[in-house]
Amino acid sequence: MPGTLHDFLQQDHARLDRLLDEATREAHPANPTYEAFREGLLRHIGMEEKILLPAAKRLRGGEALPLAHQLKLDHAALAALLVPTPTAEIVAQLRAVLSAHNALEEGPTGLYAECEVLAAAELDALLERMKAAPVVPLAPHRDEERSLRAIAMLLKAAGR
Repeated sequence: MPGTLHDFLQQDHARLDRLLDEATREAHPANPTYEAFREGLLRHIGMEEKILLPAAKRLRGGEALPLAHQLKLDHAALAALLVPTPTAEIVAQLRAVLSAHNALEEGPTGLYAECEVLAAAELDALLERMKAAPVVPLAPHRDEERSLRAIAMLLKAAGR
């Protein structure tokens, strides 16, 4: 049964999904709701990359979780997808990566469940650190060809 860490992060996934759904109902996806999604997803990635995955590695005696490599590849691809102005294609790619990625994190043997077991004694402190994670400042969208090439490369590296 999922615990508080799992609940916190899964609820954040649901919040981000709602923001993306709402943002893409509007005529132009580059809107304040999309920017809130973008900011929220970058913060969520930061919580996992800077707090959760390092804690899991430390608790495993310096050995990264087997799932960590794929998660990091997905995070890189997701962050790259947030760089250009959103289009229908960008949003479709975001949804596809998020669907596969979130399943790796939320499942009964996923990242969140494994971290709850590993961090049992310090779970409350870990959760508080994640809740206190700062908002990530947003850079303006960049639509250069090199941004699109980087996206393609990172999606391929992540197998997405």
